[in-house]
Amino acid sequence: MHRCEPLFAPLTIGTLEMKNRIAMAPMATDFAEGDGTVSDRLIDYYEARARGGAGLIILEVCSVDGTFPYIPRTLGLWDDAFIPGLRRLVDVVHAHGARVIPQVAHPGPESLSPLFNGTQTIGPVAGIVNGLTRMPCRELGKEEIPGVVRQFAHAARRAREAGFDGIELHAAHAYMLLGSFLSALRNRRTDGYGGGITGRCRFPLEVLRAIREAAGEDFPVTMRISADEPVPGGRGIIETEYLASLFARAGVAAFHVSGGVYPDLAWRVIPPTGTPHCINAEGAGRIRRAAGVPVMVVGRILEPALAARLVERGDADVAVLGRALLADPEWPAKAESGAWEDIAPCVGCGLGCVRNREMGGDMTCVVNPAVGREREMTIRPAKRKKRVIIAGGGPAGLACARVAALAGHDVTLYEREPGPGGQFNLAAAAPGKQELARVIGYLARQAERAGAVLRMGEAVTPELLQSERPDALVVATGARPRRPDIPGAEGENVSTAWDVIGGAADLPTGRVLVVGGGMTGCETALALATAGEGSCSEVTVLEMTEEPASDMYACARVLLLEELRRREVRLVPSVTVKEITPDGALVTGPLGEERISGMDHVVIAAGSEPLDELSGAAGDNMEVYVIGDAAGPRRVLDAIREGSETGRKL
Repeated sequence: MHRCEPLFAPLTIGTLEMKNRIAMAPMATDFAEGDGTVSDRLIDYYEARARGGAGLIILEVCSVDGTFPYIPRTLGLWDDAFIPGLRRLVDVVHAHGARVIPQVAHPGPESLSPLFNGTQTIGPVAGIVNGLTRMPCRELGKEEIPGVVRQFAHAARRAREAGFDGIELHAAHAYMLLGSFLSALRNRRTDGYGGGITGRCRFPLEVLRAIREAAGEDFPVTMRISADEPVPGGRGIIETEYLASLFARAGVAAFHVSGGVYPDLAWRVIPPTGTPHCINAEGAGRIRRAAGVPVMVVGRILEPALAARLVERGDADVAVLGRALLADPEWPAKAESGAWEDIAPCVGCGLGCVRNREMGGDMTCVVNPAVGREREMTIRPAKRKKRVIIAGGGPAGLACARVAALAGHDVTLYEREPGPGGQFNLAAAAPGKQELARVIGYLARQAERAGAVLRMGEAVTPELLQSERPDALVVATGARPRRPDIPGAEGENVSTAWDVIGGAADLPTGRVLVVGGGMTGCETALALATAGEGSCSEVTVLEMTEEPASDMYACARVLLLEELRRREVRLVPSVTVKEITPDGALVTGPLGEERISGMDHVVIAAGSEPLDELSGAAGDNMEVYVIGDAAGPRRVLDAIREGSETGRKL
């Protein structure tokens, strides 16, 4: 086992003393109150990460101007009224030996102000379009800049009065106000605040000087910065090395190195499943050597050994964990104790932390439904110990088994297949998605360690229920692939995506038509297109909606669609399949009815339908819970949450 000692050496950044080299990345939660004040929910969320052993907590964006919220419930630093609540949060974090700094920013073009108060956003130039509101900003007038600089200075002074250990300035990703001024991708001014690297630095340098005057030179200021902007017109690493040395001389105590720009390389900012681990390490090392101050690095740092290696080889002084600390707040403590297998794995899926918020839900996590619900999701001893049978060893059943066993119940889980995982094993078999299998391994391991008995290769039957007579039955038997009720769907030339991805059928060859262009259909098409010699000569995907793979986390979707284009997979949106024929399909679309012919095989990716053959066989006095896909098709995010909640209800 790789030693983790480098991660647990103390570090000093100015007057900020960290007990270890692990920091929590700033991530927008929407857990604050609607007026920008600290909520109990927010405190519970951050306290869990401080208790779990992180040396430094970097709070999510705290806006310097209440007129320009970043998210609906932006945490505020624009008024002295926020100080008491922030001090309460600071005290809770400090009680666990962690340090804490807020990420201070003006959202600039990224503000949601047009939606909330009708105020047009501001930026270095007019016309920068907000990715969510689709509304352009106006140019921040030269005469307005001193006022914004003062807002940053007052915010820093409030942070110090609240007891924070420093602040972080967000100047990365050609994003928000400071990042927009710093990047040539957005800053096209010609008035001294643009026109070249010196002009683009002017506004951030003025902010930095004002902060040091207002909060004191002994109050550490860190800066989040992109190592490079690898798009045409973007900043290269050599220029960033120069910027870092310049800002360090001006008083930046440490850099927090990220990568990518919005919107062109958003996947580099929040790297999805299948992208490289420690993706910003090389750039961080160069910035560290150029600036001569400590450097923190973020970007798919998931394994303790890799995090320790970053520090050991000098790429960075601090490993910054974002989604890894959502998945497991106790990552640092488990890493230090050597309990690596007990760390709940972040697999970069983005389904809870990003996609769920995009759909209007709360930030959460596939493997940790307690995110933002830390208090209510505490596992408490059951009032009465029950004998529980769980039918199905997919994500829902395993999550339920773990929690129910921890609560003190006598739990036996049966899975008809030789191993656990259920439908989620199919997701992990898609190209580039193999790391998803870590979720099943973790859930099964934790269920057994909690005391649940897992019986693989055995199915729950009515006869077993009659003989065992448990107090409770949890039906988590999953789903089966759905075939549309159209002519030809049962034809000899037709397979399901489950057959193809799961290996139940030989991969079809020749020209293949995939019916259904959601995530499953598109990933199946990629599997067909990349199968190697003797595989498909042509793959076509038919999708009913206008946007293929629209059910995916946006950054992962971008990469998948790029790869499909590279493999020359044909995507046909806005068509409905009326019939599957021996050589293709009959469809209707914008141009009316059309026959697609010349196909050798058809693969159906039309979702799933619930499989529940047990709930009706339960005894009269038996509690029955139907969860996951057995209750109806749902996301793995919902299945694990349901399993976890059911384990608490028992």
